[in-house]
Amino acid sequence: MRSVPKYLVTVLLFALACFLASASDPSPLQDFCVAINNPTSAVFVNGKFCMDPKVVTANDFFFSGLQIPGNTANRFGSNVTLVNVDKLPGLNTLGISLARIDFAPYG
Repeated sequence: MRSVPKYLVTVLLFALACFLASASDPSPLQDFCVAINNPTSAVFVNGKFCMDPKVVTANDFFFSGLQIPGNTANRFGSNVTLVNVDKLPGLNTLGISLARIDFAPYG
């Protein structure tokens, strides 16, 4: 019967320690940081330099290649169209990438 209070105290201390302990990474997301290959830009985020928000246009967030079917005339019978920050600069710091996969019949 004497071990019950020790057990209870141990569980309570463990619960308190778990409640007080907190660790996390900062969120990689922000409003936007359009990538630009200009090292004179002052802000360097996520491996790319950021364009000045005053000169960002809607075209920086547009990619016109996803509606075009890929060439599936290869031995695998498939094609992958990747869209990342290099093709769509507006994706920088948003944690997003896109892919279109086209399969030929029996590919």
